[in-house]
Amino acid sequence: MKSLYLLLFSLLSFFSCKSYQATDHQFPKPVDTTSRSINNQEKKTYSIDGIFADNQFDGARLNSFSKIDDHTFQADILPENTPINMSPWYSFKLWSKEERLIHLVLHYENGRHRYDPKISWNGMQWEALDSNFVSIVDSTDAEFTLTVGPDTLWVSAQELVTSSNVRDWCEDKAIHSSVEFNAIGKSSLGRDLLFLDIKEGEARKKEVLVILSRQHPPEVTGYFAMQSFIDEILEDNALSNAFRKKYRLLVFPLLNPDGVDLGHWRHNTGGIDLNRDWGFYRQPEIRQIADFIVKTVNQDKSKVLLGIDFHSTWNDVYYTGSDELTANSNLPNFKDFWLVGIGGAINDYAPHESPSGFGSPVTKGWFYKQFNAEGVTYEIGDRTPRSFIKVKGQVAAREMMSLLIYR
Repeated sequence: MKSLYLLLFSLLSFFSCKSYQATDHQFPKPVDTTSRSINNQEKKTYSIDGIFADNQFDGARLNSFSKIDDHTFQADILPENTPINMSPWYSFKLWSKEERLIHLVLHYENGRHRYDPKISWNGMQWEALDSNFVSIVDSTDAEFTLTVGPDTLWVSAQELVTSSNVRDWCEDKAIHSSVEFNAIGKSSLGRDLLFLDIKEGEARKKEVLVILSRQHPPEVTGYFAMQSFIDEILEDNALSNAFRKKYRLLVFPLLNPDGVDLGHWRHNTGGIDLNRDWGFYRQPEIRQIADFIVKTVNQDKSKVLLGIDFHSTWNDVYYTGSDELTANSNLPNFKDFWLVGIGGAINDYAPHESPSGFGSPVTKGWFYKQFNAEGVTYEIGDRTPRSFIKVKGQVAAREMMSLLIYR
């Protein structure tokens, strides 16, 4: 009899543990996400002919700095490893002993120019250089003119938003009575995996929405849209207040803190695109986050309705599930009504949707496979005006809340 009790206890323990782990999933286009080596940039200050260049800060990317002629200098930008998506991130500081006008060449190895330069005098307020004054050299490199002097000039592919900036944002959101801020684990290099839990009242059996951001380090515009989206949900108005009472949001604003702070083009410190690891969770960041979501939902006997993953690409687009998937999800045809609502709420705007079935092991498909939940990859263009990003995020949140409140 004792052995029978031990067997039953072991079985219960086994299935209990399994219910707290994300299920392995096969996708039609599998990707090997076993860790690969990366090339770390050397952190240093370069000094050449009175011009200084520096990459000794979080989010920096500058692999070498050299002089071409009396007025022209070159910044070499290399990826963390290859093959890699064409998202060549760069960020560095420049200054000189005396004020000078210089030509600067961004030279990419294994890449080509994508992000028009942003400049800042303090690393916080940023201004985009006019793309008309950025010349493409040999179809890959970029050249432009800058005035440098004793005051530090920051040059970056996009606005610099590091893990410490995201933490500051989370701490600010946690002032709200509906928000709990925590870390659910650590990245490979020991950085916190940040988490916001947004709800009012008891969590048990409350239906859940999951929000993700920054799997890919350079995709800052998607992060901006996520911020605006969350800010709208935290507004003090009838719609937002009613939504927080009825639903719970699990928000992960920075899935790849190592890649962000190391100035990576795409990958984590394991050399892997994290948005290809949602089948077998070989990277520690995805394993911890996926398991945490599953454990939280199962413990509270809840149901995930929707997952939105914020990204950036060349142009604004919503990557959605095919009609066959969405018709049978926990939110049947939600995305159709949602996109119509967004388009109707913004003047002269028609959302660009790109639906598809299962392909690679990305979050959009994972939400369907793991929870039968609707999955959307919310992409913002690299050059989308920041004011419009804010409006899109606000409207997307309002239209989503309206649909779910009255469904």
